[in-house]
Amino acid sequence: MLPQDVVREKRKLWTFATRIVETSSPCKPTQRADRIVALKDCREEKIMPPIKLTRCSMLVALALVISVSAAANAQSKLGNVSFPTSGGEKAQLHFLRGLAALHSFWFEEALDEFRQSTAAEPGFVMGYWGEAMAYNHPLWAEQDTESARKTLEKIKDTSRLTPRERAYVDAVRALYAAGDKLPRDKAYSIAMEKVYRAYPDDLEAACFYALSLLGTVRPGDKGYRRQALAGAIALDVYQKNPDHPGAAHYIIHAFDDPEHAILALPAARRYAEIAPEAHHARHMPAHIFLQLGMWSEAAASNESAWAVSDAWVKRKGLPLSARDYHSLHWLTYVYLQQGRYKKAEELLPMNRKDTAARYSPDVTAAVIVETERWDLTSKYFPEGETEKGEIEGHASSHNAAAPMPPGQRSQSLPTFIRGLAAAKNGSPETARFIAELQTARKQQGDAYPAKGAEIKELEVSAALAAKKQQYDEAIELMKRATSIEEEMSPPSGPPSLIKPSHELFGEILLEANRPKEAAVQFGTALLRQPNRARSLLGAARAAAKSGDTKTAVEAYSRLQRQWNQADADLPELREAQDYLRQAGTK
Repeated sequence: MLPQDVVREKRKLWTFATRIVETSSPCKPTQRADRIVALKDCREEKIMPPIKLTRCSMLVALALVISVSAAANAQSKLGNVSFPTSGGEKAQLHFLRGLAALHSFWFEEALDEFRQSTAAEPGFVMGYWGEAMAYNHPLWAEQDTESARKTLEKIKDTSRLTPRERAYVDAVRALYAAGDKLPRDKAYSIAMEKVYRAYPDDLEAACFYALSLLGTVRPGDKGYRRQALAGAIALDVYQKNPDHPGAAHYIIHAFDDPEHAILALPAARRYAEIAPEAHHARHMPAHIFLQLGMWSEAAASNESAWAVSDAWVKRKGLPLSARDYHSLHWLTYVYLQQGRYKKAEELLPMNRKDTAARYSPDVTAAVIVETERWDLTSKYFPEGETEKGEIEGHASSHNAAAPMPPGQRSQSLPTFIRGLAAAKNGSPETARFIAELQTARKQQGDAYPAKGAEIKELEVSAALAAKKQQYDEAIELMKRATSIEEEMSPPSGPPSLIKPSHELFGEILLEANRPKEAAVQFGTALLRQPNRARSLLGAARAAAKSGDTKTAVEAYSRLQRQWNQADADLPELREAQDYLRQAGTK
C-alpha cells in the first residue's frame, strides 16, 4: 500500500513553510531553527503544532550604501547585494558583481571580477578578500589553499579598513590558516558568527555565516541543527531582500533533504529569476524539485542551466570542460524518471566524447539501471577499459576556476554495473565481480564511502541469489543493505548508489511472491525519493498483486501522468495503460 499520509504531511509542511517565508514579522533565526529541527518529530507524530512567530524589534539604522547605477546594472542579472567598502568607485563596481557571482558559486566570474577590482585599485583589500573566498568551495570540502594564501599575502596596508572590513579579513585568514580543512572550516564559521552578531544589519555577514555552517557538515554527520540554523538565517535574509542570490541559494542547500525540502520550494521557484546569468542559479532549484518528485520542473531547470553554461563557454572561448556537466548529469536522470529513455541515451555521447565529462560513469550507469538494458553494459563498461575518476557531488563543474583534487568516491561503479548485469542474467561471472567489489570495499580509506561500497556488494549478491530463486538468502542480504543505507546521509539528487536499496528489495520481494512486504519497501523508497519511476512502478505492481485495486490505480495513474512525454513503446507504459483500462479508468 502506498504511504497515503505523505500528501497530507507535505501539505502541513507547505503551510508551515509559507507562514515562515511570508510573515511580515519574522522570528529570530535561532528560534526559527528550533522549529525547523522539530519538523522531523512533527512528521513522525503526524502533528503540526501551532506556530507563534515572535516579533523582532525593528532595527533602524542608516548604512553607507554605494548607489552607483553602473554597479546596479552589473548586478542586475546576478541578484541584488550591498556591501559598503573603503574602496573607490571603479573597484567597488567590480567587487559587487564578483560578490553576487560568488553567492551563486560562479567562481570563475567571481575571480575575474575580484581581480579586476584590485587591478583598478591595487590597494583594495576587500578585492583580495573576495578572490581568496572564491578559492574555497565550501559545500564540496574543496579548496585551492595555495592560491588563496598567495592572494592574502598581497594585503599589505590595512590601516584604511573599517572594523567591519577587518573582521571579514580576519575570518578569511582563519579559513586559510595552517592545519586540516575541517578544523579551519570550523574556525572560519566561528569567526563569521562573530561578524554576524557584531553587525546584525549586515545581510552579507548573515549569508556568509549561514554558508559557513553548511561548510562544516560532512557526509555521515548526525543531527540537523547546523543546517536548520543556516536555513533559518538565510530565510531571514530572504525576507529582508528577496533578490539576494545567497539567501535563495543557501535556503535550498540547507533544506536539501526529503524531510525539509518543502520549506525551500518558494526560494527554489525564484532563484533562477534572481540570478539568471549564473548557470548554477538555474540548476539549483532542481535540488528541491528532485526531492519533491517534480520532474517537469527539474527538467526545465537543468535544460536551462546547461544551455546557459554552454553559451557562456562559447562566448568566453573557454574549454568545453568548463560547461556545467553537473546539470547534464541531473538532466539525464530526470529524463529517465520521465520515461524519456531515448532522450537520456542521446546525452551519453556528449558525455563520453568529452574527456572532461567526469560524470560519465554515473550518467551511463543510471541509463543502464533505469532502463534495465543490461545488454548496454558490455558496450559502455567493457572490461579492461581504464576507469575514469568519479566525482561525488558537483565539484567538477567548477574546475576551470581553480583546479581541485578529485573526490574520493569509490572507484567500483563499473564493477558494480557489470556485476548487477551479470546477476540479472544469472552469469557465473557474477561471483568474480562480487569478489572485486569486496576488495574495493576493503581498500576504502574512509568509513563512510565504504558503506556505499558494501551496499553495492550486497545488492549484486542479493540479485544473484534471487535469480537462483534463493529468496531467503536474498532477503537477508537486502535487509542488511537497507539498514546500512538508512544510516547514511539523506539522499540528495540522483542516487549515488545508482540503485536505491529499498527499491531493489521491493523488486526481489515481488519476485518471491511477497507483494505486501514489497509494498512496504516501495513505500519507503518513495518517501526517500518521491515519484522515482521504478519505485512507483513497483508500488503499482505490489498493490495489483495484493488485490489492492485502489492503490494500484493510484500508482499506475501517477506513473502514466509522470510519463506523459515518455517513449511510446515502453512496455512499462503499456502495462500501466492496460491495467487502468481493465480497471475501468482513463
